[in-house]
Amino acid sequence: MKNFRYGTDKLTIGKAMALTHGKLHGTLSAKDRHKIDRSESYVKDIVAHNEVVYGINTGFGPLCDTIITPQDTANLQHNLLKSHAVGVGKPIPQSIAKTMMIIKAQALAQGYSGIQLRTLERIIWMAEQDIIPVVPEQGSVGASGDLAPLAHLFLPLIGLGQVYYKGDIAPAREILQVRGMPPLQLAPKEGLALINGTQFIAAHAVHGLYRLHNALEAADIIGAMSIEGLMGSYKPFDARLHQIRPFRGNQLVAHRLWQLLHKSEIANSHPDCGRVQDPYSLRCIPQVHGASRTAWLHLKDLTEIEINSVTDNPIILGPHDTISGGNFHGQPLAIALDYAAIGAAELGNIADRRCYLIIEGRYGLPKLLIQNAGLNSGFMVPQYTAAALVSENKTLCFPSSADSIPTSLGQEDHVSMGSISSRKLNKIIDHLEYILAIELLYAAQAMDFRRPLRSSEVLEACHALVRRRVPFAECDRIFAYDINNLQQLISSGKFVEAANSAATTHDYDLNQAAYDAFNIS
Repeated sequence: MKNFRYGTDKLTIGKAMALTHGKLHGTLSAKDRHKIDRSESYVKDIVAHNEVVYGINTGFGPLCDTIITPQDTANLQHNLLKSHAVGVGKPIPQSIAKTMMIIKAQALAQGYSGIQLRTLERIIWMAEQDIIPVVPEQGSVGASGDLAPLAHLFLPLIGLGQVYYKGDIAPAREILQVRGMPPLQLAPKEGLALINGTQFIAAHAVHGLYRLHNALEAADIIGAMSIEGLMGSYKPFDARLHQIRPFRGNQLVAHRLWQLLHKSEIANSHPDCGRVQDPYSLRCIPQVHGASRTAWLHLKDLTEIEINSVTDNPIILGPHDTISGGNFHGQPLAIALDYAAIGAAELGNIADRRCYLIIEGRYGLPKLLIQNAGLNSGFMVPQYTAAALVSENKTLCFPSSADSIPTSLGQEDHVSMGSISSRKLNKIIDHLEYILAIELLYAAQAMDFRRPLRSSEVLEACHALVRRRVPFAECDRIFAYDINNLQQLISSGKFVEAANSAATTHDYDLNQAAYDAFNIS
């Protein structure tokens, strides 16, 4: 297994997910250990000289003018974790909590936070051993960072809170005792270093980016299958059209659709069919999917800055050199998350329109995609589910970053609400995967009505994969089973993997090197 050196190597979306899934091993280099020890020594010197520095020997928030005695500075850190652990709601997924630990380790390892080396080593050890804290999903306003969720994340360091371990939830103290790891005594500044930061927002952004990338890839392929089922044209995907309006996301999607369709028997069987133009949901896939890819890329660029940044407060720059600032404020990601949420919702919106086209009974397809309609309702009602999910996604697109409610007695008078933005993005993607599953169900059925004509090798491989899980519908059945089956196929990444494997086998260049920025690395 390859190593990732916290504080030295650049953390990317792909590497963060690889660390989360146990495919990379996190370590600390000797150089980084020295930086951490040096930063801690600066904090000790501040305490020894009774120098007043926020968060080291003062209270927090509106209590920043209250001076704490040297004897109480350690207790202050423990009190901070306990008092700020006020999260409510369901626990976030274990994988996202682990990613929070990974991103925090990357920030602390850079040597600007004044923590003890053993504290960071404990965080990395817990992540590597899959001893993952239980973190409630609600309670952060996204400034001063994600205080409540981070307090829950690091309660186990002092023997409090709960953790996931070997499939169960247990008191942290019990699990640490079993593993021979006594609770830590936090030193001055450490509590604030642990709970100040944007790791809740950033971890949700990482997972949202990873999932949305998969959905974007799947949406192009499923959209191409719908075009085939509807006997649509691939001419709107000609590169020459997109060279004169050169948005990179649009160009990538047009390239992918051209590759998927231009050699198809189905697509080339109707050159003189009399249809002048296809509806927008077919013809404008590059413009709509491409805009969503642009939103994705913007969030990716900002998130990869954030997950390599130091976001706690104050920052320890050198001997008697500290800055109390606002690197914990979540606004840089909050706005981009809201933008990406709209991009994800629009993928579902246009997919639903293609579903509606497929069941209308146009272009030689039977009404409701079933031969004996009347006795059978056919594929009428799955589109209701898609419509409901699309509508719910629209309500989730209200930008959380446009809201702010003052906290901390007015000391924190503008907050980002980025934690809500980040959770909403992932909820929209949950819905999007089901919408795409419904379109895939429809598109596969429609393609069957075009036999004996065949599509491209890639789309035929995708159709065959669907048919191994979901049979052609001759009559009514419980379509919920099919929808859930195909949602799992999409969300697992196996659908996109199958398409990419077929593309490699048959020499289709779906993702040119020129578009590498749109990939996960």
